Amino acid sequence: MRTVRQARREGDSVVVAANERAPREPKYYVVKRHLLELISSLPPGSLVPTERVLTVELGTSRTTVRQALSELVGEGRLVRRQGSGTYVAEPKISWPLEMTSFTEQAAAAGYAATTQLLDTGRRRASEEVAGRLRINAGAPVYVIERLRLVDGAAMAVETSQLSAARFPGLIAKLRRAASLYRVLDDEYGVVPVTADETIETAAASPREADLLDTDTGSPMLVLSRHSFDANGEPVEWVRSWYRGDRYTFVARLTAR
Repeated sequence: MRTVRQARREGDSVVVAANERAPREPKYYVVKRHLLELISSLPPGSLVPTERVLTVELGTSRTTVRQALSELVGEGRLVRRQGSGTYVAEPKISWPLEMTSFTEQAAAAGYAATTQLLDTGRRRASEEVAGRLRINAGAPVYVIERLRLVDGAAMAVETSQLSAARFPGLIAKLRRAASLYRVLDDEYGVVPVTADETIETAAASPREADLLDTDTGSPMLVLSRHSFDANGEPVEWVRSWYRGDRYTFVARLTAR
């Protein structure tokens, strides 16, 4: 689109005449709007027409259709299933960010939570983890990897690291209980009361994609939580990977 501007000087002032048109929508966005209308009329799980069909129906290029579909997948409105097609996504689940256990958070939101213990181990703390847990680099830490499920559907892959010296025998105790926070309270008298939490985006690795039933490279939300007890001592450093197309995080903010 070309904008034509003409100006003439009259005394000490400049008069500008402009002939400007409203910007034209990109082709892919026209396709995207069409797909949004289609999605709104279909129930979750419905199959969306293929790229080839949409290209013919909308009279545009396959590249344009692919760009529109990719944006809608990234926004969580559509979901791709390799070898099957593209489907209308389930509504996103709103998940509160609170200083409670996963099980308690799920119950408060009306969901049934379960946990699968994927892996446990005792390792030497890296420089980063040692700094966060205020222990010496190379000191032993417990590494606990769990799969979090809500109403039977995989929600997140979570990896927690805690000082082995502060919580001796933690792994054995955790195998007999469902909640790590409950074990910390009941067995060690430690309750996390504050935390620093950050949220980042990343692409799913093949393992995360497999565990969370999505495609490799799909957008993920990565939560990192550094929790502390009432004395300000660090309790846990945890990173959790969530499917970006399935969850919306909600935090309540208050004025100081």
